[in-house]
Amino acid sequence: MSRTIDYLDKLIGFPTVSRDSNLDLIAYVQSELEPLGFTCRLASSEDNRKANLYASIGPDDVPGIVLSGHSDVVPVEGQDWSSNPFVMRRSEGKLYGRGSVDMKGFIAACMSLAHELDGGRLTAPIHFAFSYDEEVGCLGVRRLLDMLEGFSPRPRFCIVGEPTSMQIAVAHKGKDGAKVSCIGLEAHSSLAPNGINAIHLAIDLINEIRNIQADVAETGARDGDYDVPYTTLHVGKIAGGEALNIVPNLATFEFEIRNIADEDPKALMNRIRQAAERIEIEAQKTFEGAAIDFAPGISYPALNTPPDAEIVSFVKSLTGGNSTTKISFGTEGGLYNQRLGIPTVVCGPGSIAVAHKPDEYVEETQLVACEKMLARLHERLVRA
Repeated sequence: MSRTIDYLDKLIGFPTVSRDSNLDLIAYVQSELEPLGFTCRLASSEDNRKANLYASIGPDDVPGIVLSGHSDVVPVEGQDWSSNPFVMRRSEGKLYGRGSVDMKGFIAACMSLAHELDGGRLTAPIHFAFSYDEEVGCLGVRRLLDMLEGFSPRPRFCIVGEPTSMQIAVAHKGKDGAKVSCIGLEAHSSLAPNGINAIHLAIDLINEIRNIQADVAETGARDGDYDVPYTTLHVGKIAGGEALNIVPNLATFEFEIRNIADEDPKALMNRIRQAAERIEIEAQKTFEGAAIDFAPGISYPALNTPPDAEIVSFVKSLTGGNSTTKISFGTEGGLYNQRLGIPTVVCGPGSIAVAHKPDEYVEETQLVACEKMLARLHERLVRA
């Protein structure tokens, strides 16, 4: 346990907010793992400011187990922390710091496990996959998956260590988003009918999105294992206008779709685009240049692993748990399954309820439970 806490202390000390580089953290982790016998590979971002680390130990001719986590954290600006968020604080069984639960606690437990592994005795390899830019749409891991597509054999299973209080999560919703730009025609507000109000265009389309949401809530696919048992549509940002006495010629907003596995987000996106086209055509009767344009936003697929899948029973044997759950937040798990066909579950220490908040923490008892899971994994893969 002390080694895991020491690693967590060091990892929190790297301020790897998604907008910044994670290379110092990756270099540190690599410098720790290579002397222990790991083979480390990097999958860098296009600008080389960030990197994914894929570290492997054990035989390379049989499918292994991926332990996946992200190195980036969300910002701390505007939050009222009781102490420096990038210096770990230990108090009353809790370890505080940005990323402590989301998800450097899991990475620290993996790093501690590394000291126990002997590649020569493993019957299957263990892979650590530590990615960048998960918090802004699971962006970095895609370059890592590009690299893994050429590997043979591919991993047998993947465990994503996001905080689930060490419960086995077999599913989460997918996400599709877009930024919408509504282009109108400016005019003096005293002559408002001579212009096309871009804010009004945005409001008209937002109203259509709300109508689609109401329809989905009433008649769409449902999954009672989620807190919200249907697909949700949500507008989260909006901007427009320069002055009250000017009919605005531009308004923008961003929306997202969080879909359960049985709902097709592309079909919902098509409904929104069709509504936008109707609004656009009507506005063009007054001004030919009126337009509603879409730019793709954050997108990742849902995860939907069958509860009776082999990976589920395998991870149950590691945690000692008998049940499964579904989580409302997204992970890279759906990408591992969709892109590479790797059966995946989510299981990691701590609660998502304290992630992204000031005074984020992970309980020491949760790290102990994670260590036990990883120790049992080691036992399963060691030659007698």
